[in-house]
Amino acid sequence: MVNWFWKRRRPARILRLRSRGERGDATRVDFEELAPDVEVFLGQAAYLQLGYFETLTRLIRRTPDLVEKEALSLAAGAALRKHRGIVEIIRDRGEDPTELMRPFQASLDQFRRKTIGARPRETMLTVHITAGMLDDFYLALASSYGETGRRVARVLRAGHERQQIADILRTTIEDDDEMRGLLSMWARRLVGDTLLVARAALRPTRLDLEDEQKVEPVYTALVSAHSQRMDALGLAA
Repeated sequence: MVNWFWKRRRPARILRLRSRGERGDATRVDFEELAPDVEVFLGQAAYLQLGYFETLTRLIRRTPDLVEKEALSLAAGAALRKHRGIVEIIRDRGEDPTELMRPFQASLDQFRRKTIGARPRETMLTVHITAGMLDDFYLALASSYGETGRRVARVLRAGHERQQIADILRTTIEDDDEMRGLLSMWARRLVGDTLLVARAALRPTRLDLEDEQKVEPVYTALVSAHSQRMDALGLAA
């Protein structure tokens, strides 16, 4: 059994989250006539996976421990495979993946910058939570696009290889009270930012009461799955 180096108790210290300013509440989300055009769906989904690959590869460079590097590399490889799978679908439709992704580059890069933590554990948690929620969201959207959506769903359902990252986080949470509190606060921030990304993917700029009722089941499912991920880590959602 691997003897993780962070299992040793560390001296007491004060951990604080960086201030990130005020943000509005997330709007409840989800669909079919609310779903964006298929080109929008494909471009966003492809660029999100590319972004996760970039975040994970940067984190590999910041991580000295070989066990952690291996865990991160597995997740990075899975994100890249998903990106390439969606790119292949785009090309099969006779479209240019770069042109479909370009309109979302600035906003999704901003999302990644806002959700990269000051510490590697925060960024690991970012990927675990936000990728999980957004994979679920795009899987729900995929049902709106016929065979193209079914192909994307098969790509997104492929193994994400984030379990080792979850194991590292869970061990840290179990053995470090201060990090547990910090990561719990960080996770709450991530949910709001992630739901805003999901909301921005929908067609209308505002949802009326009828639309809210249509999207409520998927929103509820996203939060339920998130709660399960948090419980598995030993954190309260």
